[in-house]
Amino acid sequence: MSTMKAELVLRGGVVFRGLREGFSSALAIANGRILAAGTDGDIEALIGPDTRRVELDGRAIVPGFNDAHEHLLSLGLAQLEVNLRGDEVKTLDELLRRVKARVDRARPGEWIIGGRYDHFELDVKRHPYREELDAVAPLNPVFLKRTCGHMGVANSLALKLAGIDERTPQPPGGHMENQNGRLTGLMQERAQELVSRVVPKLPQEALVQGLEAGGRLYLSQGVTSVMDAGVGIRQGLEDYDAYIAARAANRLPVRAYLALTGGPNGVQDKALERGLRTGLGDDWVKVGPVKLFTDGSAGGLTAAMSVPYKCSCENRGIFIWTDGQVDEMVAHYNRLGLQIAIHAIGDAAIGQALNAVAKADREAPVAGRRHRIEHCGFITKPQIAAMQRLSMTLAPQPIFLYEFGDLYVDVLGDDRPHDCYPMRSWIDAGLNPAASSDAPVSDTSPFTNLYEMVTRRSNRGTALGPHERITLPEAVHCLTWNGAYGSFSEGEKGRLVAGQLADLAVLDRDIFAGPAEDLLATRADMTIVGGGVGYDRHGVLS
Repeated sequence: MSTMKAELVLRGGVVFRGLREGFSSALAIANGRILAAGTDGDIEALIGPDTRRVELDGRAIVPGFNDAHEHLLSLGLAQLEVNLRGDEVKTLDELLRRVKARVDRARPGEWIIGGRYDHFELDVKRHPYREELDAVAPLNPVFLKRTCGHMGVANSLALKLAGIDERTPQPPGGHMENQNGRLTGLMQERAQELVSRVVPKLPQEALVQGLEAGGRLYLSQGVTSVMDAGVGIRQGLEDYDAYIAARAANRLPVRAYLALTGGPNGVQDKALERGLRTGLGDDWVKVGPVKLFTDGSAGGLTAAMSVPYKCSCENRGIFIWTDGQVDEMVAHYNRLGLQIAIHAIGDAAIGQALNAVAKADREAPVAGRRHRIEHCGFITKPQIAAMQRLSMTLAPQPIFLYEFGDLYVDVLGDDRPHDCYPMRSWIDAGLNPAASSDAPVSDTSPFTNLYEMVTRRSNRGTALGPHERITLPEAVHCLTWNGAYGSFSEGEKGRLVAGQLADLAVLDRDIFAGPAEDLLATRADMTIVGGGVGYDRHGVLS
């Protein structure tokens, strides 16, 4: 036991130190790191005259949650956009009302951006049409993104400003919906780029405000680390510069691992000219993998599947790139020594990604690179074995089953959803799956993610593959240590042991003692980052 005195001691509770380390009752912190964990009696000797103390009264402490795949910048900026969340907007009329309310406050010609609508939740069970948006926004360009982020609807003025009409050819890797010879305004996958490129950019201060707002939301839920899985999607390298500016101004509330977008329309190649490559940075902002895309989303019917969707005749989704293009991109970044994170949801897209990594491995071994598959939802057993052989890891979203599980049944049939996002299988295969939210696609709550991993039940109570349930300690491990592993940071965070960063969450109850249903009501009482109090619900240390 150290002879150094603690700056902060938390005692009298249930301290989850890590999956292998188990539990203790008290924790001591000094100089931004864990000084010791043990019994209350063990820690008593570390209390000095200046030590601050928190009595846990039986509450649980866990390592700070690590949301290993989300979009912090988009999450924060979403607060500036029209909120069309599927759990709030259930009718087309309500969607249009919210758009009109924003139009009424806007100047003519000002862009109206909205997000997170879910057409399956709307009463009409379809996307809004451009003409319906025109009716409430005749003088403003409008672009509304579906909750998955892989498609959106533009009104006529937005299409005009983007130079799009019925004669515009379909873009590679994307699709513009046309009914009876007229565009509906629905832009899928890369077709969205035609509109997004003409949306005016935001100043850096707005981007920093977005990072700050998103980070504070995360702190209030016990999340201390994130991976932004698409830096460059919004405003190119200005996204990265905003992170650096936020950190310099002490306005970045959470630690961030940054996946820079790659490929022909990404920023990674320009970033390399500035020396930005995997591993560059510090404990607060670190450059992560290069992000590549292969397909879309299952809920949007654009995830690439080997078997057609149930509700669309022979529709198997969309491949963003050809096999040859994916092979070339993966080989290129693998040669450069970068970590690669590949978005792949459908089994056909996962197969495309794995084939590309296997080919790259023959040229430059991938062992130790920790190449990742992001989402990895509808994977097969042979593909899991291939990931083992290639020493890969992954960042899935168990929360998708909670929010979208019943939709998966509707669009894919009764069987496939029971084997999707198979946390039990991944853990047993040693792949270290890092649970995540993909926010703002899904809710940021780590507690919903925990609930889903241990119950495999949707928000409507539908059981989806009980054989893939895991224990609560395993689930916490997936939301803490596994996220650190995926960012080469497991030596610094993810456990509550001496020497690791003092990143932790004090919860409002002992989650390890109650029923799984209690997880949905759990809140963070306090969040500590680097030994400092980032969030204090009751003002105990304020």
